[in-house]
Formats: sequence, C-alpha cells, structure tokens
Amino acid sequence: MTQRIPTSGVEVPPGQGRAVELRRGQQLRVVDVDGGQVGDVFAFAAHDMGEYLSAPHTRTTTGRLFPRIGEDFVTNRRRPILKLSCDTSPGLHDMLVAACDPERYHSLGVTDHRSCADNLHIALAELGLTSTLVPQPVNVFMNIPVSPNGDLNWLPAPTRPGDSITFTAAMDCVVVLSACPMDLNPINGERPTALALDINPRQEI
Repeated sequence: MTQRIPTSGVEVPPGQGRAVELRRGQQLRVVDVDGGQVGDVFAFAAHDMGEYLSAPHTRTTTGRLFPRIGEDFVTNRRRPILKLSCDTSPGLHDMLVAACDPERYHSLGVTDHRSCADNLHIALAELGLTSTLVPQPVNVFMNIPVSPNGDLNWLPAPTRPGDSITFTAAMDCVVVLSACPMDLNPINGERPTALALDINPRQEI
C-alpha cells in the first residue's frame, strides 16, 4: 500500500475543483497526494477572463506537445501566463484532451456525474468570477501516449504520492485545479483521489 503524502496547502478533494489567485512571480505547486491522479489546470488573466491559458497557442509557441522546464504556457493572446518551473513527477502530461463535461459522461451512459468543466465554473464562482467557456486544460500527470498511427491511448497516471509540478505566474492570474472525477476509464486508476495546491507567497520574478 502506498504512503499518502500530507500537504500544508489547499487540498482539492477527489472529483472537485479549487481556484486560487496568484500574483506575478508567485509559484504554485500541484501535488499528487495519493499518486495516480490526473489534474486539469486552467488559468485566466486576473483582470480579463477573456484571456486564458491556451494549449494550442502554447504548442505553437514551444513547438512541442508540452513545454520543457523553463518554458512558458501562453494565452490566447500569445502572452506568457505560467512558466513550467519544476517537475518531480515522471513528466507525463497532456494538452490534447478536452476537459470532461456532462456531455462526455452522457455519452458513456452516466448522468449526474461530476466533471472538470463543472468544477471550473463552481471554483470560479467561489471567487465571484465567471467564464463563458471551458478552455482546453493542461492535464497534469495524464498519460495519453500517441501511437504512430495517431491513436490516443488512455493509460493510468504513473505518479507516486508526493509527486508534483510547479508553475510560476508570469502575470497576475487565477488558476483552477480540478482533481479529475473520471472513473469510467483507467486514467485515475478508476478511483479518483485528492490533489493539493501549495502557493509560495514570495514573488520569484
């Protein structure tokens, strides 16, 4: 049995989401508390919810499926919003798969199921914020290799308890983390668990 790693930050319960506000230069560490859990990360410019972290624009900027350490995630206006600062996980993450939503679960024959799309709206509402859309998330710890023929493979997250990924805010922003509630395929080992958010209050930039 794996050892659960305690955290002093904001715990994101299984299947739920939390939002935090970051100042430029602050670091945010996403921790997989129990191991094997995918997290959907969304980020919005603090003063304009119409500007958000864009996976397609980031891929265009970096020329990669996922940034390297020291590279930026950029917005739909091509401005840096988060920098990838550190990664103690196996380094497998995804920016191809859309956030799960009620329609996804309906297509799988399930109704009244939590989703990352709903978690985004709920978490933003707790800060008095709204978004009219659900951007493509940064799916941390998600293991979706692409086969040579272009097929996507849905494999369990390979993270261990305490593995983490750290972002540095390149602008004042709001970040939402959803501990993905998917339990109908193997990505979370069919048993969603908790994540955590640790904020470094010091500004690093």
